[in-house]
Amino acid sequence: MRIAMISEHASPLAVLGGEDAGGQNTHVAELSAALVAAGHDVRVYTRRDAVDLPVTVPAPDGYDVVHVPAGPAEPVAKDALLPHMAEFGTWLAERWRTGDWQPEVVHAHFWMSGLAALAAGRRTGVPVVQTFHALGTVKRRHQGAQDTSPPGRLGHERQLGRKVARVVAQCQDEVAELARMGVPRSRMTVIPSGVNLSTFAPLGPAVERDGDRPRILTVGRLVERKGFEDVIRAIAGVPDAECVVVGGPPAGLLETDPYALRLRALAESCGVADRVKLIGAVPREEMGRWYRSADALVAAPWYEPFGLTPLEAMACGVPVIGSAVGGLIDTVVDGRTGDLVPPRDPRALGAAIRRLLGNRIRRFAYATAAVERARGCYSWSTTADRLAEVYGEVAAVRRPTRVVA
Repeated sequence: MRIAMISEHASPLAVLGGEDAGGQNTHVAELSAALVAAGHDVRVYTRRDAVDLPVTVPAPDGYDVVHVPAGPAEPVAKDALLPHMAEFGTWLAERWRTGDWQPEVVHAHFWMSGLAALAAGRRTGVPVVQTFHALGTVKRRHQGAQDTSPPGRLGHERQLGRKVARVVAQCQDEVAELARMGVPRSRMTVIPSGVNLSTFAPLGPAVERDGDRPRILTVGRLVERKGFEDVIRAIAGVPDAECVVVGGPPAGLLETDPYALRLRALAESCGVADRVKLIGAVPREEMGRWYRSADALVAAPWYEPFGLTPLEAMACGVPVIGSAVGGLIDTVVDGRTGDLVPPRDPRALGAAIRRLLGNRIRRFAYATAAVERARGCYSWSTTADRLAEVYGEVAAVRRPTRVVA
């Protein structure tokens, strides 16, 4: 099939670790590569954010990345992109009407991409599949006044859920949230993200450790909702263990990053500054070395729409201690591949870390089960095959209308 991916702020070519560059970028890149490997023709449309970007860039994995002129050709914060989505959708429609390539299905990633995709789809007759990646209702619930989303986000998401051909949810928690918003369950299909089983595997090199000291790893963008402060407070109750934080800006910029400085100040006040190490951004192809170096991955977000890092750790044979929120409830099987604890509870988190570090047999059992679950349920090829079935279903109902210039 000819498949258009719309990812307005999250280019698959972006360097991960920035404020708006994370799991969605990886998801779009890996999914597009898996679909190409399965024989599909994939083009990813993302906003042009630099004047020197060519219109089309062939990605190494066989799909094309098309840079859409919508708004200024410079970086713009994700939450400020809404006014440019009409221009994005108009450009897509014209491109598909007058060009030599029209998709049979459009898969929009994030709600603003959905607005542009739906506008273009209506003008060209191409059906739209929507993945939200995060929901405004959840973000507002957890961030309150700190939520910088545009005021109309919740209404737009509700309407998208009712108007697109299919909503692809990533976990059961998202299905429940969408149903509370009024999205019919008949329009939803649960297909989780995958994990690259070649990049992330139990066997391979590992980063050196500090002697026999147990290592806890925590990974993600340096933003408050990821729960890094809770992890540092928890480590204060775990004697001798070190906590390695991977993510954020490059190592050379950590000294000027406000949140990195905040985490270091917290570690100092908790008396664990010598046991907390901030590494900064690590290239994705090197992350397997960090996962394999750890006794456990700790993922303690306040909320998490899906969460790729627990899956990556599991594929490397590393147990996961995580917050019982969002996608982690689906991916981490409590008591089998890891342990789940309440969010924002450093005491419970510390107790879970102590129990796991103190029981080598349990760690081995969790690690074995984690690898089996990652390989059996979360390969990108499986995700791509299931999505291809959805694409075929919606395309069969609404065949696109080709318009030639």
